[in-house]
Amino acid sequence: MPKSTDITRYLNVRQAYAPTISADGQRLAFLTDITGAPQVWQVPLTGEPGTILWPEQLTFETDRVMLAQFSPVEGGRLLYTRDTGGNEKQQLFLLSEDGSPDINLTQGFEGVTHAFGAWAKDGSAVYFAANRRHPALFDFYRQPLDGEAILVWQNDAPGFLSHVDISPDGHYAVVVRASSSFNHTLLEIDLTNGTARQWLASTEPVRFAAAHYSADGRSLYLITDLDADFLYIACLNLDTGALERLITPEWDCDALALAPDGRSLAYTVNVEGAHHIHLYDLTTGTTRTAPGIAEQAGVVRSDQLVFAPDGKRLVFAFTTATRSADIYVWDLTQNNIYPVTRSSHGGLPPESFVAPELIRYPTFDTLADGTPRTIPAWFFKPENETGAPVPAVVVVHGGPEGQFQPLFTFFIQYLVHNGYAVLAPNVRGSTGYGKAYSHLDDVEKRMDSVADLAHAAYWLREQPGIDGNRLVVYGGSYGGFMVLAALTAYPKLWAAGVDIVGISNFVTFLENTSAYRRAHREAEYGSLARDREFLESIAPIRHVDKIVAPLFVVHGANDPRVPLSEAEQLVAALQARGVPVEFQVFADEGHGVVKLKNKLVMFPAVVSFLDKYLGR
Repeated sequence: MPKSTDITRYLNVRQAYAPTISADGQRLAFLTDITGAPQVWQVPLTGEPGTILWPEQLTFETDRVMLAQFSPVEGGRLLYTRDTGGNEKQQLFLLSEDGSPDINLTQGFEGVTHAFGAWAKDGSAVYFAANRRHPALFDFYRQPLDGEAILVWQNDAPGFLSHVDISPDGHYAVVVRASSSFNHTLLEIDLTNGTARQWLASTEPVRFAAAHYSADGRSLYLITDLDADFLYIACLNLDTGALERLITPEWDCDALALAPDGRSLAYTVNVEGAHHIHLYDLTTGTTRTAPGIAEQAGVVRSDQLVFAPDGKRLVFAFTTATRSADIYVWDLTQNNIYPVTRSSHGGLPPESFVAPELIRYPTFDTLADGTPRTIPAWFFKPENETGAPVPAVVVVHGGPEGQFQPLFTFFIQYLVHNGYAVLAPNVRGSTGYGKAYSHLDDVEKRMDSVADLAHAAYWLREQPGIDGNRLVVYGGSYGGFMVLAALTAYPKLWAAGVDIVGISNFVTFLENTSAYRRAHREAEYGSLARDREFLESIAPIRHVDKIVAPLFVVHGANDPRVPLSEAEQLVAALQARGVPVEFQVFADEGHGVVKLKNKLVMFPAVVSFLDKYLGR
């Protein structure tokens, strides 16, 4: 395929993800961005395996839909959530089935963030968490479909509420409260009297990444890292409080689903960023592995595994670096996997996409045993028809409690197709490599992760065919901070930078971020009360005089996580010094650019910027 600077086709690659199945097993709904913003679509879940049918669109919003969930009862409704302009203040809607307007269950509370939890067992109500009472605190509510929300449990500690499951008898709810990314509390709420009890209290930070009641309601199946470096699957006996480890791989378990009959668990294992899908028989203790998935080095999107009501099929969204996300069915009876959606690749032949190589490069320090520490990274290499050295882009993930995984990334594929190499490292602080590794960048160790980026640049300079004088650092959110920190701490390494919704000063970020996020982020970055001086000392805005590389800055005006002011103060400082900087603000976006119409503005501009300053 001839090389082209036109990115439009790559921007029209579509994806399907977040599946949910109707209670009768006949319909499968999911999210896809066919229209330019994620909406709910559905296909029949009956018919010949492998048959691809054109889906039916169910929602027609201007803004993105963020979640969809069928009622657990036959004939029940479909609930979906959406925000406005990327502000993340999710509202809950019931889909209309007669063409009338969809019902806004949370009308009158548009300035509040709602997090869907679960349907009531009889389908008459939904449970959600919301910060209606206090902007920094999420309480637990029951919302009847035909009435006003009822406060079930008042929460007096900061933290998001998630991983909600309702007991089989409908009397209890299990909830995980995350006061930080690595410090969770496992709670069981009595839905009758509004009291809560804590399970598995620990003096050390612990994560709970999933929680499901057993079929008899006397146990909880969990993903946790209690007293372990990696997330594993365990069973908590609610009568005795005893915890039994069931599945303990040498990697993180990322997703968990319980079969409708309660006899088996489906789960994923994150092996170097790629997911393997397994089925564990709780009666025999035997394990089955999904055929063909492990060999593809891909990712289960949204960490969702969904059993069909008959328990004979497992549905999930799967993507690889060379194929966009689609919905697949694992027929557990026949032990075969087939797709039920076929997302467009923008008219581009799949064979034109490039699979990355998993590499490790040395960094500056050593392990406890004295061996050099290495950093895992995914390396995309372009075809080089001319033999001339090519530029390279270092892509930094957000988080920092995140991980670059081998999923389809249209911009990376565009860059590689147009002669850029791309290196996506999982620097210290990334998840997926154990709890200890994820804490190597905490607070005063923050700049060690930036040093890992510098060593990524050193490694690239040693690779044949790479032009070490044309290296770009690119990242969003926390990755945007990493871009700015790399440009200030190691200015001679980089020819350009791209900062998307990034943090320019942790102090002003923490002062101005949403109230419900402040305590959560202080646990990772440092406290304003205790660490202000240190946070100021590493703030890129305080070292802006060292930036010499041209910079492209993107931000959403409605960003509730990283306020627009983080970008504005940076751009003003660079303009005052005469450093080349291009700045784009989108009035109808939040923490990132979601809408196709805005991507069609942003990404061509980024491409032009890179081509301009890298001499292409």
